[in-house]
Amino acid sequence: MSMLEKCAAIVAGKRSRWVTLIVWIVLAGILSVILPAVGDKENNNAPNLEPDSPSVLAGQMLKEKFPESSGIPALIVWHRESGLTEEDVSRIQSLARQLAEEPLAGQLESVPLHEMPAPAVMQLASEDKTTLVQPVSFEEKVETEQLKENLELVQGEIKNNAEADPFETPVDDSSELSVRISGPAGISVDATALFKGADVTLLIATVLLVLILLLLIYRSPVLAVIPLIGVGFAYAVTSPLLGWMAETGWITVDSQAIAIMTVLLFGAGTDYCLFFISHFRQELLREENKMLALKRSFKDASGAIAMSGFTVVLSLFALLAAKYGAYDRFAVPFSLSILIMGFASLTLVPALLAIFGRAAFFPFVPRTDAMEQARATNRGRTFRKADPDKKLGAKVGRLVIAKPWTIVLSCVLVLGVLAAFSTQIKYTYDLLSSFPEDMPSREGFDIIAEAFTPGELAPVTVIVQTEGEETSMTDQLAAVPLVDYVLEPQPGTDDPDLLAYKVILNTNPYSQEAMDSIPALYEAANAGLAEAGVAGDAQKVWIGGQTASQYDAKELTDRDNLVIIPVVIALILLLLLTYLRSVTAALYLVGTVLLSYAAALGLGWIILHYFMGADAIQGAIPLYAFVFLIALGEDYNIFMVSSIWQKRKTMPLSQAIREGVSETGGVITSAGLILAATFAVLATLPIQVLVQFGLITAIGVLMDTFIVRPFLVPAITSLLGPRAFSPDKAGSIQEQRNRQLAD
Repeated sequence: MSMLEKCAAIVAGKRSRWVTLIVWIVLAGILSVILPAVGDKENNNAPNLEPDSPSVLAGQMLKEKFPESSGIPALIVWHRESGLTEEDVSRIQSLARQLAEEPLAGQLESVPLHEMPAPAVMQLASEDKTTLVQPVSFEEKVETEQLKENLELVQGEIKNNAEADPFETPVDDSSELSVRISGPAGISVDATALFKGADVTLLIATVLLVLILLLLIYRSPVLAVIPLIGVGFAYAVTSPLLGWMAETGWITVDSQAIAIMTVLLFGAGTDYCLFFISHFRQELLREENKMLALKRSFKDASGAIAMSGFTVVLSLFALLAAKYGAYDRFAVPFSLSILIMGFASLTLVPALLAIFGRAAFFPFVPRTDAMEQARATNRGRTFRKADPDKKLGAKVGRLVIAKPWTIVLSCVLVLGVLAAFSTQIKYTYDLLSSFPEDMPSREGFDIIAEAFTPGELAPVTVIVQTEGEETSMTDQLAAVPLVDYVLEPQPGTDDPDLLAYKVILNTNPYSQEAMDSIPALYEAANAGLAEAGVAGDAQKVWIGGQTASQYDAKELTDRDNLVIIPVVIALILLLLLTYLRSVTAALYLVGTVLLSYAAALGLGWIILHYFMGADAIQGAIPLYAFVFLIALGEDYNIFMVSSIWQKRKTMPLSQAIREGVSETGGVITSAGLILAATFAVLATLPIQVLVQFGLITAIGVLMDTFIVRPFLVPAITSLLGPRAFSPDKAGSIQEQRNRQLAD
């Protein structure tokens, strides 16, 4: 008995199968009781930028040297299409009085509009008198939950003084007053609300989707439940472990990471279960003894499952090399979930199959020919042996062998054309564009952008150290393209030579073009200091604000792309070389997945841009999609190629390719459909970054499932022949015989 067969006996023997099941039940139960769930330890306000990022340093200087200008502003947007009335002004002043007399938790000083005459208040309104923005700032240490409570109190006060609910009134209503709360505080609260409960909803939707697909594909209620049991136990173990790690401060988790982790666990986890189940089914068609069949299937499948799982774990773990916080926070949750799922696939799932045996496949129970013949005889029927050559997978296998050049050229042409569209993609780091258009804070921003200068929503702050020299910095900064105006400088509290200029842009401060103005502002400020005679031997300029933060985010993302992508490719190449012992195979397996990744980006852009109206996609998408598609795409290649690798040792290569494609076709197609569907679930969430990521990843998985795996890879293998295994010394049975004759 081989080592792998002994492992199967340990986890799925006549007695040990029950022990394995009990161990998983006890482990999941204890961890769930003594450790917190990961969803309870979310931190959606964790920083994404490095402590030494320019905008972070500028923010720290603002807190220390200009405390009155720091804080988290909420912008209360009062709007009436027909023009604000005296009653509206009275309501605005009433709120200002309330905020002055009974400040909210963490509230900084508010504008005393109640002390001003009504005509003076109206002077603060937009030129067409339809809109007035009332700012209220809060201390930066105030948590999002407290901000939410504060804004709810503000809303309650406004509703009490209004005839109708102005927060429910459409912003384009021709006569009624509408109110929206925007600014960083409003956006933060709305963003948190979008994610609230999304992980539970996503979990339920994913479970139901996987269950329905399994029932449709395998038409067996027991078989449909077994993968879900495996994934469920893996999730039950992963969640408290991650919650404990977050509680101790080892890792930071946010709602977005949990949402994608859920999809990954159920999608990839179900795949691993299906690959094992497929091998078990094949062995049950050959072997009457179910335990012996299970041991053989474990021997055949465990290596490929472990290898593919290890590939995904290492690829996702490479995200620890990222400097951008959102990427780094993904590494541990994703890697740990797949690692635990791999253990479940090789322990719990075999134990469950050992318990159910052939009954797991009811009503389509796999039996050997002898068993089927005896069953037919007992029922007085004629036994007809199934013809494997009539299966679709067999037909695809024969086509690949017959016309490899045609298939390779066709696949490369289709994927290449789609990949060419990826060069046209435009990227955005616009926070607001990722949210629904009817989100209150986004509606408030749109009103401000139409009635005022849009840059007033999030000004850019330029801090300069003048060393006492007279400067014309206002003119220098105002001359920068996209700058609408510059406010008078504010001196530091303990250093009058330190000046802070608020720069108001004439464009959306969250847009790409606004971000492009940051280097120009640095250049203008440094030039102004140089003209004033300020020595340039040390840093004298700092730029803060949301626009500067997004510029730094783009710089870190570009850096992470340059580092992580080569690292992931190198790791996968190394793993493939270790597993397949073939340089040639490792190169073309990685190459085909890279091509399908680029094609997925291209087709995703076509759909998002030309059919869904997206002007750009989020800048984080390429790296997210790359890590997942490269790792998961290699999964399918490993499962199919490992089958060919094994078969070519006992049969001619062409037959090995044909049978390998035929045997793995059904299970990989099923797994691909399930994995793509689970990622597509993300497209139902109201966050555009998840919609775009889910769509592009689902497209990539489908391309791997229906183009790369069944056609391109086996066709390339057929064309290369024995060279596909170079420099592996093992060969097909015919090659071995030729070497023996030569000797």
